[in-house]
Amino acid sequence: MPELDTGNNSWILISAALVLLMTPGLALFYGGLTRAKSVINMMLKCLVAIGTTSIVWMLVGESMATDGSGNFFPTDFSGAFGLDYVTDLGTVDGGVSAGAMSAFGMMFAIITVALIAGAVADRMKFSSWVVFAVAWVVLVYAPVAYWVWGSGWIDGLGVMDYAGGTAVHANAGAAALALALVVGRRVGWKDGTFAPHNLPLVVIGAGLLWFGWFGFNAGSAFVADEAAGLALLNTQVATAAAILAWLVIDRLRGIKPSVLGACSGVIAGLVAITPAAGLVAPLGAVAIGAIAGVICPLAIGLKHKLGYDDSLDVVGLHMVAGIWGSMAVGLFAVADITEVTWGDAQNGLFYGGSFGFFANQTGAVFAVVGYSFVVALIIGLILKFTIGVRISEEDELAGIDAAQHGEAGYDLPVNGEAFPAPTSPTDAPDKVQA
Repeated sequence: MPELDTGNNSWILISAALVLLMTPGLALFYGGLTRAKSVINMMLKCLVAIGTTSIVWMLVGESMATDGSGNFFPTDFSGAFGLDYVTDLGTVDGGVSAGAMSAFGMMFAIITVALIAGAVADRMKFSSWVVFAVAWVVLVYAPVAYWVWGSGWIDGLGVMDYAGGTAVHANAGAAALALALVVGRRVGWKDGTFAPHNLPLVVIGAGLLWFGWFGFNAGSAFVADEAAGLALLNTQVATAAAILAWLVIDRLRGIKPSVLGACSGVIAGLVAITPAAGLVAPLGAVAIGAIAGVICPLAIGLKHKLGYDDSLDVVGLHMVAGIWGSMAVGLFAVADITEVTWGDAQNGLFYGGSFGFFANQTGAVFAVVGYSFVVALIIGLILKFTIGVRISEEDELAGIDAAQHGEAGYDLPVNGEAFPAPTSPTDAPDKVQA
């Protein structure tokens, strides 16, 4: 058993805390993007992901994700069941405590689940969301984490996913698409007004996500070394490039420069660099971020042509940028870097690498997208035909916050006078405003 390295252990503890901060940050980001009458529901869906996923991860999630059987699907759930093994106060590679590593993995699972919620803003039953979140962690996230980072088949192909482009973002984006299709379009979609109600909240949320993402990507080095520094630097420059590229594309499309576009560029760049953060050079990171800033706004525009209502663009940002970033590893990876950070010297195609490496990167991410979409679709359909997945049209028009939670995000004035938050759905129609 390695001796405890207090420096490395401290870095993972800090990184785990940073990754946890991303979920409240996401709650603010998503909350600002919704209408005022939906902000509480969206924030609560993010926060409840912390509660449900933490317990599920402790009970069976980590056992599945760390299964050492080598089977196609994890079958040995006893290795970390209930996380009892951390009470031995042992360490893992790098001299990091088992408890710190377990917590770090748990935070990844939490944010991945929370990402999905944005696709079904305004209209999905809260109870159905909770059930979906639990089922998806067990049936999709944990097995995919095992495939990509454990001893699963994707890991066996030599696929590199530094911090979660395949396992986190493409995975969550595919599930979001499936769930949005099952729940259906919002009332008045295409013709109604669904503009963000609070852009300052969006900026605050984006800032917290960006800050927490340094723990997400640099923490995935698992030690406080040169790889962590490279991952942090690449995360920064890729995101910067994505912001600028997004604003340029908007301008070319006749859209004025906007804070919403800049914040969307932040997310696109962060997602795209995640699988490549510790595998590419800074110039490669800039290219990855810039291309994400170009393709993501174009992808978001397709939802209106294809007719699916992804409320907060989880598909266009997380699935598309996650797929691109995972593929980009096969283009921009530098062997001198990957040998140190991944233990496998591989050049991307642009550095003289093999097409096989690129093909494996591409095939793996699309396999995960397909698996996540199908299983999420099945879970969603089961819920739809049992407990139901959607609130009534009346409740949706009045506001999901009042109907599902008896709360309002703001005490908005009526006839010049403030009013208290509604205590029942019947209070909603003339008090909670869009």
